[in-house]
Amino acid sequence: MKQNFTVRQGALDGVEAFLCVARHRSFRKAAAELGVTPSAISQAVRVLEARIGAALFVRTTRSVGLTQAGERFFSRAKPAFEELVAASEVARDLGQRPAGLLRLSVPRAIVPLLLEPLLASFCRAYPEVEVEIAASKEVVDLAAEGFDAGIRLGHLVAADMVAVPLTPPFRLVVVGSPAYFAGHKRPRRTDDLRQHACLRWRRSTGAIATWSFNDDGQAAEIAVWGPLIASDFPTMLGAAMEGIGLAQLPEPMVSNAVKAGKLVRVLDGYAPTLPGVFLCYPDRRQIMPKLRAFIDHVKDHKAGGGKAR
Repeated sequence: MKQNFTVRQGALDGVEAFLCVARHRSFRKAAAELGVTPSAISQAVRVLEARIGAALFVRTTRSVGLTQAGERFFSRAKPAFEELVAASEVARDLGQRPAGLLRLSVPRAIVPLLLEPLLASFCRAYPEVEVEIAASKEVVDLAAEGFDAGIRLGHLVAADMVAVPLTPPFRLVVVGSPAYFAGHKRPRRTDDLRQHACLRWRRSTGAIATWSFNDDGQAAEIAVWGPLIASDFPTMLGAAMEGIGLAQLPEPMVSNAVKAGKLVRVLDGYAPTLPGVFLCYPDRRQIMPKLRAFIDHVKDHKAGGGKAR
């Protein structure tokens, strides 16, 4: 059932005029301050009095005074109106310069890879912006949960979101430690994974993810088995380096470990390519300056080869 507004439509009409007259005890001075005619002020006050149902002023040819109802209305309306004006100024200020709280929903695995290089330089460049990072494996509703933006894998970006690429497309690669391969033959085909311990990832939905492959141009999903199930990529990366089993992980995440000889890549010919990682936000007509500053900082960071201003 449709409910009425708590505050009636037009309930604030005439309040500023009333407060100005009450402060000056003069319709003429109030009109001069507000930049309107005395008759316009009188009309606004008359409409307010009619809506309230009580006379607010005692008027004579020489003076203007407040009735008891006017005194009570003034004592309550003045601080409330000043709060409204202050709230408007605060909101206007946030709409004109980068300031305030910037809330970002981010997968845990992305924080060390993408955000840490950005955050320090962004916070130095925009000291009036507070950045809150909500690291989670869940894909949350950004608008409903009060986030300004989120970071998502390309295939998880909703169609109604604006997406800014943070990385180029990358591959999902299978890796294992030298210690693991000391006791196991390296797989050469995806079917060989049946003979291997494979680290698995539980999605936010509760389902255990299959491993994805590109088999001669055809997408293939394979259910694997192994001793460990994790809910985030960093845990799987650490377990793979400890020799617990094979892991399928984003290529940028394993590149340093591969270069250092801590991990070995296998099945590269079957590695599928993902669209990359994106900063995404609701499609708004006007982006708040704090978010616009972050988006521009991300773009500058990309254009500079990873060196943000």
